[in-house]
Amino acid sequence: MALRRLWMAFGVAALTAAGAAWAPGAAAQSANFHPCNAQPALPICQHGYGRRIAAARWGAPPEQLDPDASARASLVTGDPAKEIEKLKSTAILVKDVDTAEILFARHEDEVRPIASIVKLMTALVVLDAGLPMDEPITIDAGDVNVPSELPSRLAAGTQLSRADLLHLALASSENSAAHALGRTYPGGMAVFVEAMNARAQALGMKDTRFVEPVGLSNENVSSANDLARLVHAASGNPLIHAYTTDARYSIEGRTFHNTNMLVGRPQWDILASKTGTTREAGDCLVMMVRLGGRNLAMVLLDAQGMNGSRFGDAVRLRRVLDNRMMAAK
Repeated sequence: MALRRLWMAFGVAALTAAGAAWAPGAAAQSANFHPCNAQPALPICQHGYGRRIAAARWGAPPEQLDPDASARASLVTGDPAKEIEKLKSTAILVKDVDTAEILFARHEDEVRPIASIVKLMTALVVLDAGLPMDEPITIDAGDVNVPSELPSRLAAGTQLSRADLLHLALASSENSAAHALGRTYPGGMAVFVEAMNARAQALGMKDTRFVEPVGLSNENVSSANDLARLVHAASGNPLIHAYTTDARYSIEGRTFHNTNMLVGRPQWDILASKTGTTREAGDCLVMMVRLGGRNLAMVLLDAQGMNGSRFGDAVRLRRVLDNRMMAAK
C-alpha cells in the first residue's frame, strides 16, 4: 500500500502536468508503418540498399530509435515524475499479478485493436488442445497471402513442425505461421476462433473479442486490463515462456529475431512477451517481468513517437519502479 500511495502522489501530479496531450479521446498520431520500425531484424533493414527499397515500397523511411529503448539506456532515475511525463503509450497498465495491486494505469479500460498481441491467445489455444507439436505442417498460399504490409518470410510449400511454427509466431511474429496454426486446428479456422473467444471468457477478459489468429484485423480488440490477464496466463506455459524469451531462432538456414528488443538483455528478467504493430493499433508491447521479487504484468498500447517508443516506455516505467522499490526498502 505504501508503494501505491507513492505512485499516486507523483503519478497524478505528473499526469495532470502532461495536460491535454493525454486526455481521453486525444487524436492519435499517424503511425510510421515502415517495416523496419516494427521488425528491425528483417533482412531488408540490414543495409542501405534494402532500406531504400523498403522506403520506396512502403513510402516512409525508418524512424530513429528512441534513445530510451537502446541497450545502453539507464535504469536509474532521481525524478520519477519526469519519467512519467515522457511516456508515449496511450494505454498503460503495470500490475502485480500475485497481489492484484495496480502500480500504474492510464486508460487501462479503453478497448482498442491489439495487433499481433493476438498471437499469445493463438498459442494458448494451440497448446490447450494438446496437438502433436512435432506434426509437420505445410505453409500454403493462403497463409502467405494474409493481408499484411510486412512480407512473409515463409514461402508457400515450406514444411515445418507445429512447434517451429509456434516458435516463429511468438518470437518473430510470423503472420503466416500463426495463420497456419489456426488453419490446421481440428475443425478449421472458425472453430479455432471460437476456442480463442472461449478461452478469453474463461480468463475473465470481458473487453476482448477475437476474429482471427494473426492480429491483422482491427476487429481483434481488447483492453490493457484484459491483456494483463492474457500475458499472465501465457507466462505460465513453459513453451510460451521459452519461445517468447528466445532472442533469436535459426531454422531452414535462416535466423529469425525476436521483435522485442528487450529480450536477452541481462538486466531484464522477462517471463513472457509479445509485440504488435498495425496502423490502427499503433506499436504495442505486453510483458510479464520479474522485478524486485514481484511478478508484474506490463502492458503498453499505441505508443507514439519514435521507433522503439514502446520499449522506451518499458524502460521509463522500469526506472520509476526501481526508484520506488528502493525508496520503500
